[in-house]
Amino acid sequence: AEISAYDSKTKKLFVVNVDANEISVFNITDIYNPIAVNSIAINNGSPNSVAVSKGQLAVAVENSNKQLPGSILVFDTTDHTMLGNYTVGALPDMVTFSPNGQLIVSANEGEPNDDYTVDPEGSVSIIELSSGNITTLTFEAFNGMESTLEAQGFRVFGPNATLAQDIEPEYVAISQDNETAWVTLQENNGIAKIDLVSKSIVGIYPLGLKDYNLPENSIDPSDDDGVKELNTWPVYGMYQPDAIDYVKINGMDLLITANEGDARDYDGYSEEERGDDLILDPSVFPNAEQLQQDENLGRIKVTTANGDYDNDGDYDAIFNYGARSFSIWSSDGQLLYDSGNDISEITLDLTPERFNDNDGRSDDKGAEPEAVEILNVQGNKYILFVGLERNDQVLVFDISNPFAPEFLQILSNDGDEAPEGVLAISKKDSPTGKDLLIVSNEDSGTISFYENIQ
Repeated sequence: AEISAYDSKTKKLFVVNVDANEISVFNITDIYNPIAVNSIAINNGSPNSVAVSKGQLAVAVENSNKQLPGSILVFDTTDHTMLGNYTVGALPDMVTFSPNGQLIVSANEGEPNDDYTVDPEGSVSIIELSSGNITTLTFEAFNGMESTLEAQGFRVFGPNATLAQDIEPEYVAISQDNETAWVTLQENNGIAKIDLVSKSIVGIYPLGLKDYNLPENSIDPSDDDGVKELNTWPVYGMYQPDAIDYVKINGMDLLITANEGDARDYDGYSEEERGDDLILDPSVFPNAEQLQQDENLGRIKVTTANGDYDNDGDYDAIFNYGARSFSIWSSDGQLLYDSGNDISEITLDLTPERFNDNDGRSDDKGAEPEAVEILNVQGNKYILFVGLERNDQVLVFDISNPFAPEFLQILSNDGDEAPEGVLAISKKDSPTGKDLLIVSNEDSGTISFYENIQ
């Protein structure tokens, strides 16, 4: 159970079910007794994402050959008849509707094949439902800007890839005025801004680095030290967001990201190594031998694509994947708030047995913040849900003051593993008349419903 979408008209929940190659469908009029109804079979490809608007279901389907163009299929939510079949870029990984329901936007990741001999361009497709027009935007206009972007923390590193090929769009958020979209570029450590009116890419925002040598960013970098504790280390995190959401608070356009991190690891090329595999510059790391012991930085997952600033064969900086946090950004990619080590501290304090998947993922990306979803309650209160893929938890924060979010609670349910999607349903659309959170769990194949009792 990966991504879910809800239709308030039919009270149906549509769930991406990759194993069965279908969209599983449940009537949740009674959430205590969901009823499975006719599923929607997906042929000639595999579903990755779903979205619902005004009685229409959009499904992102990757081609059976992932390097070829994919499709967005549109179905009627009542009788499941197909309303449209739109060809988009390679590997559509996420799909969403504009708030007014007039546009469908997909992030087409364009991953290479396993030999890294075919690397399609990453792209963003915009579908106008009234006309059926499809516009697929690539990043060719940014070819040649690699050096400028890389100097700001962007990553372009796939073998023999242009910037347009190297970029891999992951997730989309759209402004409430339907005019702007933002797309995470996870492997590249950036966000792209899309003008939905002119149908053009207006900017790429490199996200830079997070310094784990600062006390507020402390981490546990080892799964082999026999302890669960946070300390400062000479390591940088790359934000590399997966999910992104949009919210307008006090007149400010804000972007919320789940900074999961992701490495390129293919047969034909891999950037992933461990800390003890690096040759460290002795002038920067005079205590390299001690640092590279397993109980210190020997086990941490690092990239070989970045950190050798002077290209002399040794590494002047150590880069880990993700930022083990959620962040709040301005509409032009300026960092306004990062949760620092809050996720680690909260889970270590309240659920130590779940911390970094019982310490087993400390060397990788920690709890792996995967999903973010925002729910407006009581008119002026904004609740953020952060799904932690490795901890099997959802953290809840009040972000009504986006410069000082307040932690509220942890949601978890025994048996749920790897929350992939978190879906908030406002009380006006909810089958219970109360706000709901629906959590889709990828590994356990389970779906959990949480109800706001306030």
